Amino acid sequence: MSGAHPADRIAEAFEAHRARLTAVAYRVLGSHADADDAVQEAWLRLSRQDAGAIDNLGGWLTTVVGRISLDLLRSGRTRPTVPLDNQLPEPTVTLDDGPTPEALVTLGDSVGMALLTVLDSLGPDERLAFVLHDVFAVPHGEIGTILGRSTDATKMLTSRARRKVRAVRHAASDRQQQREVVGAFLPAAREGRFERLLEVLHPDVEFTVHTPGGRFVTIGATEVAGRARLAGGAAHGHAAIVNGRPGVIAWNEDGTPLSLLAFAVADGRITEITAVVDPIELALMDLPDPV
Repeated sequence: MSGAHPADRIAEAFEAHRARLTAVAYRVLGSHADADDAVQEAWLRLSRQDAGAIDNLGGWLTTVVGRISLDLLRSGRTRPTVPLDNQLPEPTVTLDDGPTPEALVTLGDSVGMALLTVLDSLGPDERLAFVLHDVFAVPHGEIGTILGRSTDATKMLTSRARRKVRAVRHAASDRQQQREVVGAFLPAAREGRFERLLEVLHPDVEFTVHTPGGRFVTIGATEVAGRARLAGGAAHGHAAIVNGRPGVIAWNEDGTPLSLLAFAVADGRITEITAVVDPIELALMDLPDPV
């Protein structure tokens, strides 16, 4: 490639790092769109630099992406995927084939899943320090330069974030119980077994349905039990994990998504149910293919 144009060599070198940079930005920002924006901005900054004067291009790009991501986090302009609220923004949905509790703990040990689960609880500096150090092995000194903190202060940030992630790994062991609660709710909803529904619904449960006509919210176990057939009818699908929580996804015969259900469970009872049946909203989600 010695005869290649300098601009082509720079572009080729950048592309060699793109996948890693995207992974860094996504784990920090929690949004594919924001991650792509951050990586594109890094490319623009590189194109304005004398690349020949950069000794460690990979390290330089990681630092730049880190700073861009941190600016986005601090400005509050990011679109996090993790919170499972009534808006269901850009959810992370994977199929759940019923792993054992031990397998679920292993899943919780995955840094990517753990980070996605605790993303909303980590402050911007904590999030960046944790991702760069624990996921991508960037030294604390380099991270401190991005954050404007000392190496020791950066180590403390990473340690604090790590403790939060460990708490999530512990919570993963409860996922089997959550699945069982949801498994009891679905047939009761389909069959209209009111008393059984009251057993598994929290008194203050919130049921949100996204339809083509808008978003409708029902609060209270008695009221939700009375409308639960809607959830039961939409639940003829495959078990899923939605932002780390139990859910169900169903598809039409042509393979397009029909519905997505997501549940929040606490102390053996369902506290939140979100049902998305709006075809347009479903089409905008990155959902698994039919099985």
